[in-house]
Amino acid sequence: MKNYSVSEVIDSFGVNKFTWQMFFLLGMAMVFDGFDYMIVSYTMPQIAAEWGLNAVQKGSLSSWSLIGLIVGGAIAGIVSDKIGRKKTLVYSVAAYSLLTVPIFFVHSFEAFAFFRVLTGVGLGACIPVVTTYFSECVPTSRRAVFITFGMAWMIVGWMLAGIVATFFVPGLGWRFCYLLGGIPLLYSIYLYFKMPESIHWLTSKGRNQEAVKALQNVEKIATGKCSERNPEALVVPPPPKVIGPKALFSKEYRSITAGIWIMYFCGCFIVYGINAWLPSLMLEKGLKLSSAYGLVIAQNAAAVIANCSTGFVSELVGRKKNLIISFTVAGIAVAIMAFIGSSFGAILVAVLFLGFAVNYAITAIQPLMAEAYRTEFRNTGIAWCHAFGRLGGASAPIVAGIIIQMNLGYSMSFLFYIIPALCGILAAIVFVKNETRGKSLDQLAEEQMNL
Repeated sequence: MKNYSVSEVIDSFGVNKFTWQMFFLLGMAMVFDGFDYMIVSYTMPQIAAEWGLNAVQKGSLSSWSLIGLIVGGAIAGIVSDKIGRKKTLVYSVAAYSLLTVPIFFVHSFEAFAFFRVLTGVGLGACIPVVTTYFSECVPTSRRAVFITFGMAWMIVGWMLAGIVATFFVPGLGWRFCYLLGGIPLLYSIYLYFKMPESIHWLTSKGRNQEAVKALQNVEKIATGKCSERNPEALVVPPPPKVIGPKALFSKEYRSITAGIWIMYFCGCFIVYGINAWLPSLMLEKGLKLSSAYGLVIAQNAAAVIANCSTGFVSELVGRKKNLIISFTVAGIAVAIMAFIGSSFGAILVAVLFLGFAVNYAITAIQPLMAEAYRTEFRNTGIAWCHAFGRLGGASAPIVAGIIIQMNLGYSMSFLFYIIPALCGILAAIVFVKNETRGKSLDQLAEEQMNL
């Protein structure tokens, strides 16, 4: 009786039809997540005008969901590790779609804020579980690529929100966009019937019989065959001593947890801060309003390319080197942007490079995030990292506003983003001690047990 592991079997199939099925199933969940999150930004002017909101209230319209994202991410990680990836994803997609629809009917700022916080809980649950599932269902050699592509799907959702708002808001009003935000409810039903449970999660719960049947299903989709496998021959890493949030801060994991949290906080700080203030800073450079917003769109397009490419480089040079390179390049891009001239062509090139660099850096963290923790608490680790990072995203526009109000000039308003870039480099050097590239999840679990 030959022993085997889940990773060995999945790796033996390579990238196959099952891999691509999961790519699109999980990817569409991220597209809908991105749409329901970003639609606020594109309907903000109409909402503010209808309800007569002041500047503070208008600015907070996009912040309410961020509160929910932090809460949802922190809770969903624990839930997913207990009840499974499939149920958590189905519930999160259903939640954010169902809670988006009532906004069609609200007529007050307070009601809008209430439902956006609740919607954010579902949105925050979706992203970490997608990253977790990608890490557990794709071959080891392409793990980073598929994880980072997952984030690219989300930005496609951001762009879709802009397209929908452009076409429908003038004729049907801003409320119609939130009615469309309920469409993912139908997709959650589709996911319930089409998406299988993570095989790694099944084995972590001792459900080896189900895991073997799931492996046979993957093999049938991938090769058209179905091999007989003995559940008793399935090798599963010994259970960890501690699970849940406590495990993230145990002696085996506290170093990598600190590194990932610092890097993701810094990455979110740079991305959210620049996205929030780029139009205003471009106006300060003398650009027209239409040109300033056009640059933001161009930056998001560059972000899609960054998310698709960082996984490939991570597989080539390793996670740690890729992180050091990415935060270094992000710092260089910030410096270039700080001292760029007034030519629109030069500014466009600098903004494209900036959008690529900063999004490349934040996405480069995703593979390590999934690989740093064991299956028993992998989603908890990813979700709590996302939650902590969003604190950086929430604080960045405020800190940037304080810097701008100090009237230090355009260059200094940009240069201070070099500080979090440097912190990201240091965190990668000091805290990322073990390379995870090319190692299966089972192999990583064994190494983590020996730390």
